[in-house]
Amino acid sequence: MSDWAALLTFCLALGAVVGVFAGLLGIGGGLLIVPAMLYLLPHYAHVQADVLMPLAIGTSLSTIVITGASSAWAHARLGHMQKGIVPKTAMGLAIGAIFGSWLATQLPVTWLKSFFGIMVLVIAAKMAFLANRQSSNQASATKLFGIGNVVGTISALMGIGGGALLVPALVWYQVRMQTAIATASLGGVVIAIFGTVGYIVGGWHHPDLPQGALGFVFLPVTAGIVLTSMFTTRIGAWLAHRLPTQQLKKIFAMFLVIVGLRMLLG
Repeated sequence: MSDWAALLTFCLALGAVVGVFAGLLGIGGGLLIVPAMLYLLPHYAHVQADVLMPLAIGTSLSTIVITGASSAWAHARLGHMQKGIVPKTAMGLAIGAIFGSWLATQLPVTWLKSFFGIMVLVIAAKMAFLANRQSSNQASATKLFGIGNVVGTISALMGIGGGALLVPALVWYQVRMQTAIATASLGGVVIAIFGTVGYIVGGWHHPDLPQGALGFVFLPVTAGIVLTSMFTTRIGAWLAHRLPTQQLKKIFAMFLVIVGLRMLLG
């Protein structure tokens, strides 16, 4: 099997898994895609170290545009979308994503890896230990904008859709779990669109990019992942209604601990 065939096979399998988690938990899949890309791209696409991290993140964000839209559509059909929440967070998400994608191109690769690892561990702790805690106050428009801004910035830096941050934040402010997941899916699309544009512009005409890259977006990988993820999000959304989500989030938190430690320890 050639390197390109192996890479496509891995991407198709990865996309299938990502789609299920996207529909189930409202995450874009970047927490799975970025670490996978950091391993796959040097081995099978011979990507150079100086462009590896931004290429992995930019590619991850590009897949979330399709995966998140598919997940949001599946949840909307189930009646989980609350229109009043999305506009209040969308502007903050967009501004944060633009800033985060620019900031990522200015920071050293090693710093980004450390930042990613620490943030994954923080997310894992929140998912495992703070799942049932809530604020006594509901989120105002200002708070939702602020949440969106912070989540958008961090998500663009990490190459994730923001669901792992946005869902706990919305649930904290008394938003129903299913609505939070649906909102995070759609919010992830907002982050991913602006973040992807930022990474394309940031890597435009970079001399070390592999063939098939559009800025810091590796199009063959994007296509391979979304070919399966856009279908399996429906499975995840279906499971969200029939399985104990809190228990699944704790299991996923254990996985995030492994990912975070691997990133920090190199």
